[in-house]
Amino acid sequence: MTEKEDQLGHLSDIKNMMEKSSRFLSLSGLTGIFAGVYALVGAYLVYSDFHIIPSDTARVSYAEFITSGNDSVMLKIQSLFIIGAIVLLLSLVTGYIFTKRKAKKQNLNVWDSTTKRMVVSLSIPLVAGGIFCLILIKHQVVGLIAPATLIFYGLALLNASKYTFNDVKYLGVLEIILGLVSAYYIGRGLLFWAVGFGMLHIVYGTVMYFKYDQKK
Repeated sequence: MTEKEDQLGHLSDIKNMMEKSSRFLSLSGLTGIFAGVYALVGAYLVYSDFHIIPSDTARVSYAEFITSGNDSVMLKIQSLFIIGAIVLLLSLVTGYIFTKRKAKKQNLNVWDSTTKRMVVSLSIPLVAGGIFCLILIKHQVVGLIAPATLIFYGLALLNASKYTFNDVKYLGVLEIILGLVSAYYIGRGLLFWAVGFGMLHIVYGTVMYFKYDQKK
């Protein structure tokens, strides 16, 4: 029985080594939590920026403004992109810090061939989505920007999930579904954006933290 247990233990070790060599396992759940918090703060700032535009009778809401065709829409979109870029930068920096810390605990390299493949798989849909959003801005179809970012982000997660935790795949599917629903409700994109990039990230990050990080 002892010999059999030893063999099973060796097989388990081999399996773990193969998994570590083929998948990026240093992704921390804390990254998702912080990214979600940053996104919610960014969404609040964007909403506040849009919401303070006065009209003849009352304040104009985000939904009314984004569908109004107002000439100042483009200026507000620039503000949205600046806030979005700050949120993205903070998320990337935070993600790198937590990933590096987790990789150090696991005695793994942060940047290896698996990480490179994952980054490439993630970047292709993201770059395509970014270009598509610029095209939407050029044609002033701003109501579809939020849905497009959710859909392309979801596709990016799906594409990269084969190089990391399978849980990433489910987050990607939820982002795509949310983006499609958002595309139907034009003018409510900021709300869906906050749910997709904010709340879903926090829930996903919390699950990942207790499922994987706490075991280390």
